[in-house]
Formats: sequence, structure tokens, C-alpha cells
Amino acid sequence: MSTGLRALTIAAALGCGTVGGVFFAFSAFVLRALARLPAPQGIAAMQSINVTAVRPPLMIALFGTAAACVALVGAAVRSWGDRSALLLVAGSVVYLVGAVGLTAGYHVPRNDRLARLDPGGVGAAEHWEGYVRGWARWNHVRAVSSLAAAGALIGSLPG
Repeated sequence: MSTGLRALTIAAALGCGTVGGVFFAFSAFVLRALARLPAPQGIAAMQSINVTAVRPPLMIALFGTAAACVALVGAAVRSWGDRSALLLVAGSVVYLVGAVGLTAGYHVPRNDRLARLDPGGVGAAEHWEGYVRGWARWNHVRAVSSLAAAGALIGSLPG
């Protein structure tokens, strides 16, 4: 493994771990804390979180890591047969599908619907209850996927 590929792999693994930590925090306590609030307060707080999440720190971590993973897949394909190639592809694909794919395909559309919801409006509490249940379930998958990807990328590094 070249020095550049090693550095990119380490950076991607750290990115996967960082993003996985953010998702873990949401699964472990943030969303649970919001669900304990009265529905209008929980909705308003999550609406605010969803606005502030779309800022450079999280976006760079999420999508910068995705870009690194795409580059790692390319490098792995070029060096297919190396011990590390399969782990590079596996870790990268798990991150791209389990973190980025779920974010774009599942979480963002639900967050967009929540953004349009009047926290005190008719049906808001029922919507919030369903939102929390589904959002949390698939967020667990994002957390596990990100952390598993970090593990696979670390495992690809030569001893």
C-alpha cells in the first residue's frame, strides 16, 4: 500500500468513525431526549437540529468521507488481488450505502416533511411519534454501517 493510499484510508476511516459517532449520539441519547419532550417542543427542537446539521462540519465529514470512499474503491479495483482491496471496497460500499444512501434516501425526505410541520398543528404529535420510531430505527443502521466501514478500512491497512 502506497503512502498516499494509506493516508487516504486512514482519513476515510477517521471520517467513517466520526460520522458513526454522530449517528450513535443521536441513537443513544439525542433523539430519545427529544422524544421525552412534549411533541411540539420535540418537533421544534428537531427542526432546529436539522437546520443546523446542514453546515460545513457535518457536511464535510459526511460527504468528504464519501468522496474518499469512492477514491478508495477506484484504488482497490486497480490493485485487485491485494489483501487489502476487498476490505477497502467492503468498507467503502458499506459507508456509501449505509450512511450516505440512507441519509439521502430516507432521513432527508423525512426531515424535509418535518420541516414543513407546524409543531402545534393538528396531527403533529402523531406524526412526531412515527417520525421518531422510523428515524431512530434507520439511524441505528447508519451508525452501525459507519462504524463497520471504519473497522473494515482499518483492517485493510498493512500490519
